[in-house]
Amino acid sequence: MKLKLVAAFAILLALGACASGPLGKKVKEPFQGNAYESNNRFFRATGKGESSQDNIARGKADIEAKSQLAGQVNTTMKQVADQYLGQTENANAADVADKFQSLVRQVMNTNIADLRKIGEQKYFNEKENKYTVFMAYEIKKNAMFRFMKKQAKTDQTIDERQMKIIDEILDEQIKKADEAEKEGS
Repeated sequence: MKLKLVAAFAILLALGACASGPLGKKVKEPFQGNAYESNNRFFRATGKGESSQDNIARGKADIEAKSQLAGQVNTTMKQVADQYLGQTENANAADVADKFQSLVRQVMNTNIADLRKIGEQKYFNEKENKYTVFMAYEIKKNAMFRFMKKQAKTDQTIDERQMKIIDEILDEQIKKADEAEKEGS
């Protein structure tokens, strides 16, 4: 019993003395923390890319960050649309939801509205001859929703009834984002 206790204590001491611990050394990467997380005013995302060529590493970081943003917008809009349509008990809810999701995908496939780069850092590891690029982007939510509203008006596949519902959904989100903007100022 005493031997097991001594052995366990020795192992704990060894682990404590080891700076990196059993999982490895903790690494703090750029663009971590609240300033780089989405909130009620902004969609935010970060990306990391690695390559032996700096332009490829930069491209990978850029694509990863923008993909994260697109995913956040898509998920948020799906939740908002589902919630709205569930509350209104609209007979054509599924059709409107499909049109709304189609609009979100269309917007994400075009230039993302009000996209701002909030950070970029590049590192070069001489030993591995490799570049690592970190990138951070943000989109103001109210600008994104206004852009989506504008895009919806030009979409020929959305009829007048569907447009009214989509406008209501986006107006509510714009109102929330504008209120958050006022509180944040």
